[in-house]
Amino acid sequence: MESLGELLRGGMQGRKLLKQAEEKLQQVASHPLVTKLRAKHPELDHETMKLNLNKLHQYVTEYGNCTQCPGLDRCPNDLEGHYTLLSVERGDDRTRVFDQKVACKKFLAKSTQDAVRSRIRSFYVDERALSQGYSSLEILDKDPEREEAVGQVIDYIFKMREDGLQKNGLYLAGQLGTGKTFLMCYMLYELAKDGYTGAIVYMPDFAEDLKSMFDDPLKMKETIDILKDTDLLVFDDIGAENLSPWLRDHVMGAILNYRMNRKPTFFTSNHDLDALEKHFSFTSKDGDEEFKGRRIMDRIRPFVELVKVNGHNKRGK
Repeated sequence: MESLGELLRGGMQGRKLLKQAEEKLQQVASHPLVTKLRAKHPELDHETMKLNLNKLHQYVTEYGNCTQCPGLDRCPNDLEGHYTLLSVERGDDRTRVFDQKVACKKFLAKSTQDAVRSRIRSFYVDERALSQGYSSLEILDKDPEREEAVGQVIDYIFKMREDGLQKNGLYLAGQLGTGKTFLMCYMLYELAKDGYTGAIVYMPDFAEDLKSMFDDPLKMKETIDILKDTDLLVFDDIGAENLSPWLRDHVMGAILNYRMNRKPTFFTSNHDLDALEKHFSFTSKDGDEEFKGRRIMDRIRPFVELVKVNGHNKRGK
């Protein structure tokens, strides 16, 4: 049995808590946000607010946090990127207050951005080229000499948006550092906004990494299947790889043979199409194989529009 002292102390503590709760209720009730809510819902009386004090307090607190947002990565709200929204409904017996979590604009923007990036696969290409974002200054004004090439890429994007997935792609040819990879990443990023999947493969590193996949045939098959099936495929810096007959005939040949007349394939290269054919016609293992070089080009040349990318070397600037 509790002693009289314990009962008195318990009663004093209880009264103290009740007083604190009443003070908190008065503070919350006087907040402009709650005043506005009560004006809209006169049934939100003192007793109802008392029963829903925690919801009202969170509503006011998270509103204040959002008003002085410190950034999505430092969001102080219970659920990052979300705030509490209240609704009031009059019932037969009493008025009820319901709370729900609503995503803020910054969270929605990040979710959209993440969804766009998730549609693009990168093989040995610097991820920053796909995630840094793009401005009209960089695309159109950075180098007047490449304006014609930029126009062709933008026209292609508009054509995709109007007519859907194309069968033919683009072949960007130009000197080192003129922004060919950048333009292809821009295209992938823009079309990923429309729901298209894409992959970009840096050919010199891809050719070397394929050698290690001989011991992992499942990984090799999965990689090749990804490149076959993606909506938009970019072979970056083609012609700079250490070419082997197996890479040319069994990897590139299989991928291009599957995609032609189905989905567009894009290329960036320091070679024009004739020079690329010479590259494919010679391997360090078998020497000159003009027929095989021409055969692989028959899967490239008819299915691309040539884009000459002029300009100065931008690397390191």
